[in-house]
Amino acid sequence: MTKLKNRDAIKAQPIVLIGMMGAGKSSLGVRLAEALETTFLDADAEVEKAAAMSIAEIFEKHGEAAFRDGERRVIKRLLDDGPMVLALGGGAFMDDQTRALVQQKALSVWLEVPLAELVKRVKKKPDKRPLLKGQNIEAKLTELMQTRGPVYATAALRVDVGGGTHEQAVARLLAALDAHYAA
Repeated sequence: MTKLKNRDAIKAQPIVLIGMMGAGKSSLGVRLAEALETTFLDADAEVEKAAAMSIAEIFEKHGEAAFRDGERRVIKRLLDDGPMVLALGGGAFMDDQTRALVQQKALSVWLEVPLAELVKRVKKKPDKRPLLKGQNIEAKLTELMQTRGPVYATAALRVDVGGGTHEQAVARLLAALDAHYAA
């Protein structure tokens, strides 16, 4: 486990993980929260709980605009609960109001992964990704990266979590967080 010089500062506010689908926001978020001895929450799971239906069902029955509205309200509520590690869905940070809220109340961390690796990862569970339904996965991810990349780049931190094990990625995250708070 990485020895943190700035553990208290890191744990003082919510850490919000953003990035493309397949970047590891949930899987790495759980491990990061464990390393920091704090709570982990997944915004998508919290939206599903609040709506009593899956994200795919929300998209199908109510559309993306209704999903984003509900998502924004859930994220606001979660960020008001204090320090934690919170994983956002891939499109959440694209919403201007959600992004402003995150930037005001939390430390945003972009989990960056090369396109080829993202394609491999999401092909394993394409049914869980409403935006990929009926799409060429590589083409759609390329399009999403081009659109989302400049917005994700406004995050407070940017950490390459591609390649290697989950443990190595979490170590890189912890080192980046520690360095951020040392400045």
